[in-house]
Amino acid sequence: MDKQYNNITLIGMPAAGKSMVGVLLAKRLGYSFIDTDIVIQEQEGRLLKEIIAQEGLDGFLAIENRVNASLTPRCAVIAPGGSVIYGREAMEHFKEIGTVIYLRVTYDSLEKRLGNLKDRGVALRDGMTLRDLYDERTPLYEKYADITIDEAGKSAGDVVDELRELLTGWKR
Repeated sequence: MDKQYNNITLIGMPAAGKSMVGVLLAKRLGYSFIDTDIVIQEQEGRLLKEIIAQEGLDGFLAIENRVNASLTPRCAVIAPGGSVIYGREAMEHFKEIGTVIYLRVTYDSLEKRLGNLKDRGVALRDGMTLRDLYDERTPLYEKYADITIDEAGKSAGDVVDELRELLTGWKR
């Protein structure tokens, strides 16, 4: 990890707990927390679902990739949207500025956690099911992850404890 930046980026499916785990982890480490979906909305002046409706999915993914690839925080826990793994530049950037951690959730858990996909601003191509999305993204999350945490049967606090243990010896 680049000691200059020392960030942790959490990747995973929507509703995997990136924001919840991210906030808890940031508090425990004394880091800042960045939800990149909020950064995108602030920079664009629109909600994610509005960007997708107006720009189309490819337009949204291009905006998401550009915004994520331009972030340069130091000592931050970063929680990007689940579709960040489609942006090669963003993912290579996150790997350069810190450690990428994949929060793996089972399909069954995901199905129970998610509400309205369109309202959440989930990047879903027409005709694609949640199962299709899960199957498409899982190999990409695994490809970019430096560390994978299996969330099965764990609370957000349990995940944070496991992460802190894994990151022990890791210097700020």
